[in-house]
Amino acid sequence: MIKVLLLRGVNVAGANRLPMPEFRALLEELGLRGVETHLQSGNAVFDDPGVADLEAKMATAMRQRFGFAPAQIYLDAATHAAIVAACPYKAEALADPTAVHVWYLAAPAKPDQTALRAVATTERFTLTDHALYLHAPGGIGRSPLVDRLERALGVPCTARNWRSVQAIAALLKAAA
Repeated sequence: MIKVLLLRGVNVAGANRLPMPEFRALLEELGLRGVETHLQSGNAVFDDPGVADLEAKMATAMRQRFGFAPAQIYLDAATHAAIVAACPYKAEALADPTAVHVWYLAAPAKPDQTALRAVATTERFTLTDHALYLHAPGGIGRSPLVDRLERALGVPCTARNWRSVQAIAALLKAAA
C-alpha cells in the first residue's frame, strides 16, 4: 500500500537535522519499497508491504541513527488525496501557495474554535477530522493564532505549506 510519512520537527540545519539519503536508506532497511522524499523536512512516500509495528520500529531506528525520534503521521494515498481535495482555500493557494498551510492530524481534534478565531488577525482556518487548513496571508511567523494552534489542537500534528502538500501529492501520483 502506498503511504505518506510526515515527520514533525525535522530541520534543514541545526538540531533534528535529517539527511534525506540516510533517511531513505533507513526506510528501505525497515522493509519499505520505492522510497521517495521531498525536501529536507521528513516527507516520504513509499510502498509499505505490511511492515509490522512500523511506527515503533521507525522511532527506535530514528533514535539510534539520528539521535531523535520525531512524531510521525502516516497517511494512505487516498486519505492524502481527500485532504488535498477538501482544501477550502484553493483559490488563495493558487495566488500564494506559501500562505496556505495544512496541519495533518493524527486524530480528530476538538479545540475551542471560538477562542482560536478570537486571536486570529487576518488568518482563516477550517478544521476537519484529518486536517486543519489555514490561510495566513500575513505569514505564519508572527501569527498569534499559529503560536497557539498546536497546543489548542491537542493531538499530534505536523504542518506543511501548500507547495509542499502539492509536492507530496505529485510523489504519490508518481508512485501509483
